Amino acid sequence: MTKGILPNSLLLTESVMMRTVILLFVAGLCALNVTSLKICAFNVQSFGESKANNKKVMGILLKILSRCDLCLIQEVRDARGEAVQTLIKNLNRFDKSNSYSYVESERLGRKTYKEQYVYIYRNNVLKVKEHYQYPQLEGQGTKETDIFSREPFIIHFHSPTTLVKDFVLIGQHTCPKTAMKEIDELYTVFKRIYKKLKTDNVMILGDLNAGCNYITIKGWTAVRLRSDPKFRWLIGDEQDTTVREKTHCAYDRIVVHGREIISSVVPGSAQPFNFKEKFHLTEEEALEVSDHFPVEVDLKLQKTPINMNCFSVKELSVHLLKFIMRI
Repeated sequence: MTKGILPNSLLLTESVMMRTVILLFVAGLCALNVTSLKICAFNVQSFGESKANNKKVMGILLKILSRCDLCLIQEVRDARGEAVQTLIKNLNRFDKSNSYSYVESERLGRKTYKEQYVYIYRNNVLKVKEHYQYPQLEGQGTKETDIFSREPFIIHFHSPTTLVKDFVLIGQHTCPKTAMKEIDELYTVFKRIYKKLKTDNVMILGDLNAGCNYITIKGWTAVRLRSDPKFRWLIGDEQDTTVREKTHCAYDRIVVHGREIISSVVPGSAQPFNFKEKFHLTEEEALEVSDHFPVEVDLKLQKTPINMNCFSVKELSVHLLKFIMRI
């Protein structure tokens, strides 16, 4: 045998082995069913050191958050900043197949009561282009945002794997008493973001208190975010985003604007995530986590040869058998 040249039988065997490995790799990707990017919004109800140190609550939170590629959590009351750090540290330990980072807002509130918005995202999937608190968009000293109890927190993402490559999220937790005014003012926020960033692919999400006693049918007609047909309300009025069985209110919402992002939404994917049923919790156990369910929506991934040609188990068996018989 000439030095450096393998026999044909060995070359053939290596070729078959390589094809087999490739097929198994494709099968693995298909089995994972990575076909979308999940965006969530979750009012975690006074998340601070107490919940961060509760192992049972933390375990449930990790299960919920690890489902999402990107999640806006609200009602973070973490003055020392340790609870969020603990959450992210535990999340990275829990889901070792991904790497999580976070971006947090200022502590917001008109008086002594303060909250933060926190975006938690997979940094192996998404890249932050920029983020800012809404008043900073207009400069210091403006009074135009006084209508908000907690000003919107805005973040601009680049998403290389989805059909829509760049999009902006506007996170908002309204005050129940002024919910309709705040929702209407989000229309102005959108207009100014569009002027600044030159993109209309925008998602507004969070606990808008957009249901039950905080909303009136007559009042809805005057809300620009609601009356403008270019804005798609993905979580409908009939949905229930509350944990308590005695309530049925669509407080938490996801609203999208922009041709690209609207066409990227996976049909039927926008819904509350009932973690009480999913994890077989009693109402009391679920309420230890939050009195809200998260809301979520999936965005379509860009098509590739791999995810366009996923095989069934039967098809893979046939292909593998054919390759092996060629040895």
